Amino acid sequence: MYQVIKNYRENNQLRQSFNELAEKTFGLNFEDWYQNGFWGENYNPYSIVQDGKVVANVSVNTTNILWNGEKKHFIQLGTVMTEEAYRNKGLIRRIMEEIEVDYKEKIDGMYLFANDEVLTFYPKFGFEKAVEFQYAKQVCNAGSSTMKQIPMHEKKAWTELETAINNNRFYGQFDMVDNSGLFLFYVTKFMQENVYYDKMLDTYVIGELEEGELFIHNVFSNNEVDLEDVIKAFGQEVKQVILGFTPKDKTGYTMKEVQEEDTTLFVKGAAFVGFEGEEVMFPTLAHA
Repeated sequence: MYQVIKNYRENNQLRQSFNELAEKTFGLNFEDWYQNGFWGENYNPYSIVQDGKVVANVSVNTTNILWNGEKKHFIQLGTVMTEEAYRNKGLIRRIMEEIEVDYKEKIDGMYLFANDEVLTFYPKFGFEKAVEFQYAKQVCNAGSSTMKQIPMHEKKAWTELETAINNNRFYGQFDMVDNSGLFLFYVTKFMQENVYYDKMLDTYVIGELEEGELFIHNVFSNNEVDLEDVIKAFGQEVKQVILGFTPKDKTGYTMKEVQEEDTTLFVKGAAFVGFEGEEVMFPTLAHA
């Protein structure tokens, strides 16, 4: 009988084994995230352990969403992986059942992003495919940029950004809250050159600017800043803006269905009834 082990991030042996399997499966290693102090209680691997080794895993990531001003308590399932020698033994099913027992009375819903190989698997657990919608528009800014790029290579920069995230007053229609650790997972690993700050607006932006196209993943501000002012702060170089979150005011934006290769959104729970009619998307940095 296999046992599910959870809440073990402080166990050096199991955390190392988890990282080894994640490295082998996805090319990911979470150790620096842990050592930097950003792997907190929101990210909880549920693992099958055999002889002290993690052989299968489904991670639970708490991703509360502020949806039209009301906080919804969601979990996202991710880092789904099984050691090759242990596949086709029902281990992921065993883990999924345990997660269901632990969370079904505590949350408004759960979701995950699945690759094309497992599209028939998750409906067995009551998950349904869902469609997201993304917003973009053409812009014509005047003046030079006042946004300063802030490299994220050291603890001081991370701490200042974390403070801004925790004190944020800017939110979209459908925005993740209470999870600075997930934002900092991206910023400290893959997006160290993608953070900007405008002193006058007292606002951080995690975004990507290339050849006139600005992709805004998230905005964090101590003020209830206007998104249009944030866009203008990037100056005349910007010709098109694509949002990685759903804006409160959609005026002037065009909307299209999100279509990402080898990625399908599945949702489960009462909160997701009528989800597609809301025409929203999970923030790009809320993917765990």
